[in-house]
Amino acid sequence: MNAAGDPSAEAERLLKRDAEWAALASAGRDIDRILSYWTDDAVVLAPAFAPVIGKAALRGYVENSFRIPGFKISWKSSEVRFSPDLNLAYMFGENTVSMNGPNGTPITTKGRAITIWRREPDGQWRCAVDIWNDGPRS
Repeated sequence: MNAAGDPSAEAERLLKRDAEWAALASAGRDIDRILSYWTDDAVVLAPAFAPVIGKAALRGYVENSFRIPGFKISWKSSEVRFSPDLNLAYMFGENTVSMNGPNGTPITTKGRAITIWRREPDGQWRCAVDIWNDGPRS
């Protein structure tokens, strides 16, 4: 049964939650809180990586990312679309990932993403699928 009735209010709630997650990831300090935004069975499909499936694998992925010299990630999502029962949603996003190259000079990649969110039994939205690729080249 749907716990929310107003799609506009729910879209605002979901965009706010995603922005909070992005701020935590950008700060790169609280891995447990960052992980709390994914479902236990989440799948991340990052460019040039094998699928990362589940919280244990995601913990390793996030910890390893933050160990990369100069690593920084940011994103902004938009255009929330819901399933008819308002228990699944997807959003489009744009992201930026930076890290130091072999000579120490920062390398920045811009990407585009789709995230699929699921309302969990506790009523909280969590990301179940996170996929992105490189954005258009300028």
